[in-house]
Amino acid sequence: MPRTSMRVRLRLHADQPTEASLLLAVARRPEVLVRTEELVLTGPGGPVAVGAQTSPEGTVLHHATLPAGDVEVGYEAVVEPAEVEPGQRGGPALTVAERWEFTRPSRFCPSDRLARTAAEEFGSVPRTDLPHAVAQWVAARTAYVSGSSTPTDGALETLVDRQGVCRDFAHLTTALLRALDVPARVAAVYAPGLSPMDFHAVVEAAPRGRWEVVDATRLAPRASLVRITTGRDAADTAFLTTAGAVRLETMSVLAVVDGDLPADDHRGRATLR
Repeated sequence: MPRTSMRVRLRLHADQPTEASLLLAVARRPEVLVRTEELVLTGPGGPVAVGAQTSPEGTVLHHATLPAGDVEVGYEAVVEPAEVEPGQRGGPALTVAERWEFTRPSRFCPSDRLARTAAEEFGSVPRTDLPHAVAQWVAARTAYVSGSSTPTDGALETLVDRQGVCRDFAHLTTALLRALDVPARVAAVYAPGLSPMDFHAVVEAAPRGRWEVVDATRLAPRASLVRITTGRDAADTAFLTTAGAVRLETMSVLAVVDGDLPADDHRGRATLR
């Protein structure tokens, strides 16, 4: 991962005061050094107080009570690779709890309903090659079409419709891997090189006891990705969650690296920092 700069601008509108959580911040990981970072919320009456909580896995969840009216959200950060101990290289190790959590079916990844398809398509593939094989299969059979899916669509709809956006590609890849007893999870990331620029969803899988990243969309080099959060599916990784009605009026996301983007043919193994 090269030195990377990120910027997010959101305009929200709440008809009445509403609790909200935001997943915008770069995850705190030993491999990533956060050089600068700022999150500011501004409502009709001025700055809005924001709290933060960091999970054991490094996800930073910001929470606030949005006032009635328009609220501007601004996030900026600059990160770069950090020196790590030799034992921390090669991707985070799979824990026992993760082994079971990320092989179970979930809301958008009903892997139990894809068991027959997964066995028929990938039954002869060596376990260590499954993440690449599944991502390649999804890439070959699914068209990336903006606006082609709804927020309630899951892996089954993507399999049938054969089109979707990044979260749909990630859900189908994740569900097929879990159906093959490979732990898999969805990661929300900043993705320099993505066009059009937006938040991005990729998949981490652990067929060998360590997490590695695959991206069936192939829209950004994996070495440039910056982790925001990980979870079972999009229900865990949404950038905005509210307790009441809030409209997203406008959104812009920018993520760029210093120098040239790293090359990636999406064939070899890669890890997500």
